[in-house]
Amino acid sequence: MPAWLEQTLGVALFLFILVDVFLTVLYARIGSGLLSYQLSRWIWQFFRRVSRLFGRHRAKALSFCGPIILVMVLLSWALLLTLGEALIIHPRLGTGVVSTTGATPKDFVSALYAGGSSMSIVGANNFAPANSGFRALFVLDSLFGMSVISLTLTYLMQVYNALYRRNAFGYSVHLASAETGDAAELLAGIGPQGEYRSGYTSLAELSMQMTGLKESHHFYPVLFYFRFPDPAYAISRITLVLLDMVTLLKSALDDEHYAWLKESAPVTQLWRGCLILTTNLAETFLPDDLPSPNEPDYGTRERWRGRYHAAVRRLIQAGVPVTGDLSAGAENYIALRAHWQPHIENLAPALGFSMEDVDPAGTDPGSADRRPDFRSRLHTVG
Repeated sequence: MPAWLEQTLGVALFLFILVDVFLTVLYARIGSGLLSYQLSRWIWQFFRRVSRLFGRHRAKALSFCGPIILVMVLLSWALLLTLGEALIIHPRLGTGVVSTTGATPKDFVSALYAGGSSMSIVGANNFAPANSGFRALFVLDSLFGMSVISLTLTYLMQVYNALYRRNAFGYSVHLASAETGDAAELLAGIGPQGEYRSGYTSLAELSMQMTGLKESHHFYPVLFYFRFPDPAYAISRITLVLLDMVTLLKSALDDEHYAWLKESAPVTQLWRGCLILTTNLAETFLPDDLPSPNEPDYGTRERWRGRYHAAVRRLIQAGVPVTGDLSAGAENYIALRAHWQPHIENLAPALGFSMEDVDPAGTDPGSADRRPDFRSRLHTVG
């Protein structure tokens, strides 16, 4: 290969990785990375296929995907930066870069060693620049190397901080629903005995946390690939419970008592935040499998209707005033649920969850009737 072409390829590769680091770490927008975005998708697709071989342990196998993607992205950055620098140095070994311990080797492995060492914090012990051009290059390599190391360490800490907040939020929603994944339990708990003015702060806090969750995935798209075996941590479960809660609030609660709540900003914020998050994730990570806006069939409508009436019975049991026209309320519930159900059905299996995992109340509406009466909570913690 001509020396000028080898060095041109080295510069192009070096700049390509720096741009990828910039877009992934500093620009921080979903779907904006170059190599990191594609590499993450390839690894995820590989894990989804291979994990099927693990049978009932598939969830455990998939849980390793997120950390491995991070390791592979950072390793790729390091290796390709070193390769780019080696392509620049290789043609000038013995002239622009010389050995400090004798004759200068001119093989490509030595160029890799010299290039990698020039970007490390400690620098190269066996190679040194022999002219002003390569001295300037080694100084720039050192600055770029320290910068990339600092940025990647900061990036790792921020990703895991965001992951902790996502998991804490998901599990708080799970616990607030009495560990059932039923939005009716959550809705009844936020406004015990129908006192939603006292629970308005909790609703506002949920909406703020939902906004933070949406922005976390916007800033750190790699969070999408962190999949834990417990469905309580799943994005599909979190968004389903919150969307179902808003849907029940809009369709089941009495207008005379709760018109102010239905029109409130936190309710709108929850609804829009969940829809935007699920839509953005699907468009970015599942572009070939986007849901089509089809009307639910008769069986689906009847299952949702059963879910609605089971939730209403639970709310009545909890002392929450409900709408007087349950037939119209059920139709409203079905119409609202049709907006978000396809997004959840698209997202859940993509991350290895079934609808039974993320929507236990919807797949088995009768489960609400088998739970202890709300009045039993007066003197117990169950």
